[in-house]
Amino acid sequence: MDSIRITGGKRLEGQIPISGAKNSALALLPCALLTDEKLTLANLPRLADVDNFSHLLNGLGVSTKVEGVKKGEFGRQMTLEAKDIASTVAPYDMVRKMRASILVLGPMLARAGEATVSLPGGCAIGDRPIDLHLRALECLGAEIELAAGYVKASALKGRLSGGDYSFPVVSVGATENALMAAVLATGRSQLFNAAREPEIVDLCNLLVAMGGKIEGIGSSHLIIDGVEGLHGCTYSVMPDRIEAGSYACAAGITGGSIELLGAKPSDMLAITNALAAAGLMIEMTDNGMRVTADKPLKPLAISTAPYPGFPTDMQAQFMAMLALASGESFLEETIFENRYMHVPELRRMGAEVDVRGRSAIVHGVEGLTGAQVMATDLRASMSLVLAGLAAEGETEVLRVYHLDRGYERLEEKLQGVGASIERVSAG
Repeated sequence: MDSIRITGGKRLEGQIPISGAKNSALALLPCALLTDEKLTLANLPRLADVDNFSHLLNGLGVSTKVEGVKKGEFGRQMTLEAKDIASTVAPYDMVRKMRASILVLGPMLARAGEATVSLPGGCAIGDRPIDLHLRALECLGAEIELAAGYVKASALKGRLSGGDYSFPVVSVGATENALMAAVLATGRSQLFNAAREPEIVDLCNLLVAMGGKIEGIGSSHLIIDGVEGLHGCTYSVMPDRIEAGSYACAAGITGGSIELLGAKPSDMLAITNALAAAGLMIEMTDNGMRVTADKPLKPLAISTAPYPGFPTDMQAQFMAMLALASGESFLEETIFENRYMHVPELRRMGAEVDVRGRSAIVHGVEGLTGAQVMATDLRASMSLVLAGLAAEGETEVLRVYHLDRGYERLEEKLQGVGASIERVSAG
């Protein structure tokens, strides 16, 4: 199994290109199931999750063709075509690899009138039940049955009728599934307390580009008027705000200056506001934004929340950075109950962190020391890489397959700004 080896203590400076958003790509890919025409997605990140999702779609009858990518370029273009739905069953051996696989449920149900999807897997960062997905689909006219670890859904008379659903709590995935199901329903659907993340906006914009009718994009009240059919189109995946925030933290923890090429600051205000509060300088540039750390890091108080609040996917990276702040920082995790699994590994490197339930107090230290550490999930992996970039000596991060799920060619990007980092193959 591969690992990543880092020799820390180098100030990072230069430019890092920001790839297409993983969380958006995984919602855009299943839209290919909604039409028999070609859907071309540009700026698609080269990630394990994207590859796994495309393999899942292949099994359902979707053909995929990837355009050649020139050496040194990031991202790629994929054309998907689902002339016919060959199978309406998403089996366990594919779905178990990542939780986002549940996103084939809504579009398959909308197009084929039925879908059978295994209960999903993914990172072990807490309980993430799919009951909100199922309740929303029931309100749109679906009949749902749970049997032998599978969700079996069907539409009366072969097509969803549409309807209204108010989410009791904000759910990004459930909002995405409901949107994709509603666009082909026979009537009007309304989603209340819908997620407002930029990735939701990206999905809405794609569905509109395919001929869908959606009002209230960007708000918590979405109105969808179902159409008879959708057509194909070419669409570019939005830049990854979590990747951009992660590399901004790399500038912060190393006292560096990094221009994030292609970053969209308007999508990540909670992140940039927190960076600025920690003492980093944020500058808008013609190509994105520059993050510079030329002062000691300041402690912060952060509570994760649905968009436009501070994203849970940035909590671990900020914890690593704040381990070197001058003072005590307070972090509260309100989204997932088990998202501090990186803490014991950061402690191995000299970080001082006290966890009390869903809260964590980070006592800033003078420096970190390299160690062999184990990645537990995607964002935790990045927090350990960040700590390694600043630590004295050598850090080896094990289980880097987590990183490959969400960060495109991470070593290459960090090497480009001066990091001493390499992938070590176990073979």
